[in-house]
Amino acid sequence: MTVRTKMQVLKGMYAAEAEYLAAGGPGEASFEPLAEFFSPQVVLHQAEALPYGGNWRGHEGMERFFLEMSRTWESFEMLAQDFLTPSDTAGPLVVLTQVRARSRATGRRLEFPILQTIEIQDGQIIDIHPFYWDTAEIAEACTNV
Repeated sequence: MTVRTKMQVLKGMYAAEAEYLAAGGPGEASFEPLAEFFSPQVVLHQAEALPYGGNWRGHEGMERFFLEMSRTWESFEMLAQDFLTPSDTAGPLVVLTQVRARSRATGRRLEFPILQTIEIQDGQIIDIHPFYWDTAEIAEACTNV
């Protein structure tokens, strides 16, 4: 088995995610290419105020999260990513992503940053904390009142 660096794991996951979404995403594409990058014990901590808020656990939780994301967003493009920590850091990696998205419910388009801390253990992602600048704006854009 080849040992991957933290940065290889992270960049591999983002590439697999892009392929997964391009192939149709949840309900259309297999989650398998993504699963290898996530520990079976992975936890994704999304802000409660978001339409897909809460803690998503394990591979099943990640699959359900991607399904909720696809129900929320008609499109979700990662325009630019800045990897803000050295790949050999002992702690979590920090990634700043600029996103352009379009809400399914309202058709509203948004551009916003997401700052994530991502912990990698034994060659797999074990913990993810995304931080949004304005969860209220995102929730409002995704709510058809």
